[in-house]
Formats: sequence, structure tokens, C-alpha cells
Amino acid sequence: MLGDTVRHDYSHQAARYDRSRGVSADVLSAVLEALGQARGRRLLDIGGGTGNYAVALRRHGWAPTIVDVSPYMRAQAEKKGVPTIGGDATRLPVADRSRDAVTMISMLHQVGDWRRALAEARRVLRPGGHLAVVLLATEHLREVTWAYDLFPSMRAFALPHRPALSEINAELPNASTTPIWFSDLADASIGALCAHPEAMLDRSYRRQTSFFERLERDHPDELAVGLQTLRRRLETDRRPERERAAARERLGDASAISWTAT
Repeated sequence: MLGDTVRHDYSHQAARYDRSRGVSADVLSAVLEALGQARGRRLLDIGGGTGNYAVALRRHGWAPTIVDVSPYMRAQAEKKGVPTIGGDATRLPVADRSRDAVTMISMLHQVGDWRRALAEARRVLRPGGHLAVVLLATEHLREVTWAYDLFPSMRAFALPHRPALSEINAELPNASTTPIWFSDLADASIGALCAHPEAMLDRSYRRQTSFFERLERDHPDELAVGLQTLRRRLETDRRPERERAAARERLGDASAISWTAT
């Protein structure tokens, strides 16, 4: 099911994923705000992986089920007591209008057809149901997420598959967008690593991201040069996150999208 529909194979990361990838309080707060007061508590976490955010949402009264294409990631979620369904975000094995809420947290960039994935999320929501999407949009890659300057092959790979915020809004009419700033490394996504650049020099953080797994596999020389450049800049107090301060203030390190079904 990889290739046209899913852009990264998590089989190598699944067993070690939770060593550095957890729940960001900043992301969780934005998601809870986006979900608002739905009429019920049945929640579908699309691309929910090892279940970290599903577990956190369960503590806030939601009844989550994960849909994820990777059996390796689902196995980790099931160990945490989260129900899972094997399935693709573009072909959800879920009935129409059967969920009160849907979350898509830092996963849309891994889907080959993000428009179809959003259409599927809309399809399974009941009227009045809430959708929360967390993502790096085109604007982030161009203006905020400075790692793509050090590793340009990744921008060439990623940019064609990242929607702009205006494109998201066209698919989700009347959606609202809220910036997210990563105050800690709990999430350890590429957006969080860019907010805390020293951590990018630590392989234990890097290796749990699809960004660096792909870079290490396909462009090891570019990876080595980019990390050395980052190390030198930090040693001379040329902090890349400060250089992007204006764009970060405007866009955040990531965005949370909130949409309500009618």
C-alpha cells in the first residue's frame, strides 16, 4: 500500500519510535481547541501511528480509534490499549457519518493524495463533527523550516507534496488556522527540531523522523555537510530559529486547522 498512497515505510522506525517521539503539549492543546465541543466522543485518529496522541486524547475523554496503513505502527498502539484499523487515509474502511471527531496529526505529508484524504475525513464525520489537522504547509517549508535550506534535496522531495494553507482552506471551507510553536522537544518532529536546533545534531532524535531516515539513506554526503554547517553556525551563535523569527511569529512552527462538518 506504499507508493502512490503512502510516501514513507515506518517498518524500521515503529519499534523505536517512542524513544524520542511523544506528545507535544503545544500540539495537544491546539488539537483539543480545534476539536471543541463535539456532540459525541467517538474519534478517528487517521495515521495515528503508535498511538501517542490517541492515548493523550483518551485522557481528555475521547474514545479514539486509529486508522493506519502500517501494521508495525498499529502493533505499538495496540500495546497501549488503543483500538486500531488497518487502512489507507485515502480509502478509509469506516462508514459515512460515523464519527464525532477526526484528527490528522503530522501525517498529511505522507499521503500521496492529500485532497482525497481530506475528502475521506469529511465523509466519515457526522454533521457538527470536528476535524483537527496539524501540518507543515508549503509556507512553512519556504519560510520557517530552515532544515530544508541545509538539506535541499529534501525540499525538492517534499515541496510538491505539501499543500499551501490556501489549498487546505479550499478543501475545508470556513476552516480556521492557528499557529503552533514548539516550546519543547516532546514531539521531535522536523518542525520541533527546527525550533530546537541542537537536538538535530543528536542522531537519536534525527533517526525517528521520516525526514532524516530518507536523507541518511539517499543523500548521506548532503546530510554530513549540512550537519557540519549547522554545528559551525551554532558555535558562532548564528541560531537559525532566530533568523526565522518574523516568519515563525506569523506562521508558527506548524499549523493547526479546525473544521466543522455541516
